[in-house]
Amino acid sequence: MIDIRFLRENPEKVKENIRKKFQDQKLPLVDEVIELDKQYRAAITEADGLRGERNRLSKQIGGLMAKGQKEEAEAVKKQVAESAKRLEELEALEEELQKKVTDIMMIIPNIIDDDVPVGRDDSENVEIERFGEPVVPDFEIPYHTDIMESLSGIDLDSARRVAGNGFYYLTGDIARLHSAVLSYARDFMIDRGFTYCVPPFMIRSAVAQGVMSFAEMDAMMYKIEGEDLYLIGTSEHSMIGRFIDRIIPEESLPLTLTSYSPCFRKEKGAHGLEERGVYRIHQFEKQEMIVICKPEESREWFKKMLQNTVDLFRSLDIPVRTLECCSGDLADLKVKSVDVEAWSPRQKKYFEVGSCSNLSDAQARRLKIRVDGEKGKYFAHTLNNTVVAPPRMLIAFLENNLNADGSVRIPEVLRKYMGGKEVIG
Repeated sequence: MIDIRFLRENPEKVKENIRKKFQDQKLPLVDEVIELDKQYRAAITEADGLRGERNRLSKQIGGLMAKGQKEEAEAVKKQVAESAKRLEELEALEEELQKKVTDIMMIIPNIIDDDVPVGRDDSENVEIERFGEPVVPDFEIPYHTDIMESLSGIDLDSARRVAGNGFYYLTGDIARLHSAVLSYARDFMIDRGFTYCVPPFMIRSAVAQGVMSFAEMDAMMYKIEGEDLYLIGTSEHSMIGRFIDRIIPEESLPLTLTSYSPCFRKEKGAHGLEERGVYRIHQFEKQEMIVICKPEESREWFKKMLQNTVDLFRSLDIPVRTLECCSGDLADLKVKSVDVEAWSPRQKKYFEVGSCSNLSDAQARRLKIRVDGEKGKYFAHTLNNTVVAPPRMLIAFLENNLNADGSVRIPEVLRKYMGGKEVIG
């Protein structure tokens, strides 16, 4: 959510930003919120005037009564009563107008960074850099679920009977590999100075609305029936929510956190061949990184966080590339986002395994996360990035470490988490 003062002073810039995101249907909202804000501020001004007048008249009544001028005092009392009635109307109007302004401001997208490429959707994202040499072996790479099944590592049929499509059982060495990757990612981030956390896996609606747009909530979140609770789609949701209504001492920044959680997603509109198996699912586990920092430091932290993910994948011998998300592919709260894509030898192309995002002060403004600094209080900047998210990450791992005989090589950094195994098969 952007600052109402910025919108008031820069309406054309806000409209241009909306056009860049190809959301022209939201253009009328800018003028609408300016008019509502004008009415809101006028109501506040009138109400403040009435309160001042009420105080003055109250003192006048006391003076008149002391002089025995009862009739004049009653007339002033009548005037105070009329003012009180109008004040009550104005206070109700203030509340109504403030809600309307807030509701619209929650829909208007954040101002994207100047270097974000303009494009309608993810087909217009721009490649930034490649890390590692993509390799296509001289033997056929099976589909990822076929690799897992050959190692007695997955049971999709039972999962469908138990929970439906989009769920899975992992077993044996594949289940162990899944846990090993998460444990390695946890320790990798701890070694880079991040504090490890395990957050709540459910959040209240006030937190959900603070960390994402309404469109994202509808597409992603599972609601707990009869409760003001939602299952998290990523630990970012509850990790940022941890600081709701909090004033953070400036000297404690930056807060660098890495969190583990299961993630639950509706995945509305999921389709396509690569969504078969465990590519796009309703439940998975993830290691995340979160940074809360000063506004002037968020760009530098964005680069550091992105590099952490690249370094982790390269330590597992998986080639990756980074893609700058275009304007139309950015969620409304984000000012900048870069996807990390891993190489798939089977598909002979890259596919998404994570995303690094800078949300500037949008989440902090919604959740009232402020910093107490030398020059006063201000809203923090929040950033998040995927460290690893198996089982999707396992697809890249299995394909890039598969041997010709169907066994899977375990990179050295993972072996201590796999009981010393160098190969599974």
